[in-house]
Amino acid sequence: MTKIIVIIPAYNEADSIAHVINDIPKTVNEVLVVSNNSSDDTEINAKNAGATVLKETNKGYGYACLKGMQYIADENKQPDIIVFLDGDYSDYPEELTKIVAPIINNNVDFVIGARVNRLREKGSMTVPQIFGNWLATTLMTLFFKAKFSDLGPFRAIKYEKLLALNMEDKTYGWTVEMQLKALKQKLTYTEVPVNYRNRIGVSKVSGTVKGAIFAGVKILGWIFKYSFK
Repeated sequence: MTKIIVIIPAYNEADSIAHVINDIPKTVNEVLVVSNNSSDDTEINAKNAGATVLKETNKGYGYACLKGMQYIADENKQPDIIVFLDGDYSDYPEELTKIVAPIINNNVDFVIGARVNRLREKGSMTVPQIFGNWLATTLMTLFFKAKFSDLGPFRAIKYEKLLALNMEDKTYGWTVEMQLKALKQKLTYTEVPVNYRNRIGVSKVSGTVKGAIFAGVKILGWIFKYSFK
């Protein structure tokens, strides 16, 4: 039986987090919600919905993901697959089964849930997000002959391969770092088209000019860093 653990970074997602957890398929062995210094009821709502709740006081998407990975290592959980999922209910957690299918059925190492235009709800991605995704994936194609079309946060990866990536980024560069390192280490990968809807609440990244700029700088920084290695 394939052992799957889901990591959900969450900062003030009290209104959405229970919806996310409740829609995750029951085949998942454990759901980890990493509260990234939340000041609302994210933690209690996540716990009540059945998740294991961890706290990470350092703000940053990468910090939260690394906290989840540290817990898995410390507790010797030894999953087969790690799934990363946002806590804002913009993804469809029930689609986890098709995200992990290429790993389980075809022994692929890494799968990205691609937020393709035909499956996106109107307004669910901002213009800066769409442009940023296009620019980042175009540059990865140019420099590394990659076949990515998205930096989608809904993704699955074999646990042993994730550990080998030696992830470092503490903030918004986490997703692109994973994809770049997967390319460098020649992991097998694929994309699966996923549905995407308007999130509950306001985005901490695309919802602010500062967040969008900072995310863009981090993403481009990782790409150029690896292109000149």
